[in-house]
Amino acid sequence: MAGLELLHAWARPGLARPQDALVCALHWELIRHGYRCLGAGDQPGPDERKSELLPAGWSANKEVYTLRYKSLDDAHELLLKAITVEDSMILNAMDLSSQKVADVTLTVADYINPEHLDDFHKLYRNTEELRTRISSGIIAPLGAPSEKARKEAEAEGKDPDLLRDAAPPRLPARQPAGPRAPAWPSPLSPFAVGGEDLDPLGGRGGGMIVDPLRSGFPGPGTEPSSGIPGRLPPGAVPPGARFDPFGPLGAGRSRPDPDHLPPPGYDDMFM
Repeated sequence: MAGLELLHAWARPGLARPQDALVCALHWELIRHGYRCLGAGDQPGPDERKSELLPAGWSANKEVYTLRYKSLDDAHELLLKAITVEDSMILNAMDLSSQKVADVTLTVADYINPEHLDDFHKLYRNTEELRTRISSGIIAPLGAPSEKARKEAEAEGKDPDLLRDAAPPRLPARQPAGPRAPAWPSPLSPFAVGGEDLDPLGGRGGGMIVDPLRSGFPGPGTEPSSGIPGRLPPGAVPPGARFDPFGPLGAGRSRPDPDHLPPPGYDDMFM
């Protein structure tokens, strides 16, 4: 239980019985789930405020421990009573806003070693089982605090640098698929003009010869490496080579009609 060791070090001078240590574990589990302690007793006192620590006088009554809690999001306010019954402890909690009640009975010796009240590393037993019993028997039935409150409770005890380092890397935004605009040379770089002609293999822009097949403008999409029927056989142009086409683009285009729009008086034999 992260943080319980610090709470034990703070409360150690007042730990007189194993039940005291069990209440400390119960208190810290509530803190870990987004609750803060308001005070001891059934009635609120003056100048109460939320705290991670146990309030003054929390263990004054060895028969019944009475504590009040409030969630970080102010949605839940609990009245908790831990009642000692021989070698067991009955935990009873009521949500004052919804009037819901939850309880669970724990055998103290299953989770506390009474011979090591001063040694945190030997004091608690079966901590994972204890956390599960408290969470399923007290916190879940009353309605756990919101996810935001729980994350705030967990983040308060962590180094902000660790939280930043643990954040998943963000991927750059993907550009929408589609045709790209042609890369025109920058007007601020006049010496880029003609760069492609000087270095045809460098992938630079600024050539003086316009290739209608790769100029970026919409076209018929002809690829000369696949051959141009009636003009070039397949493979005549290496794939990816810059090609200056000759003749009209596109196969199967009709030739001009010599009788189309004849000149005026073409049939006048005296002209």
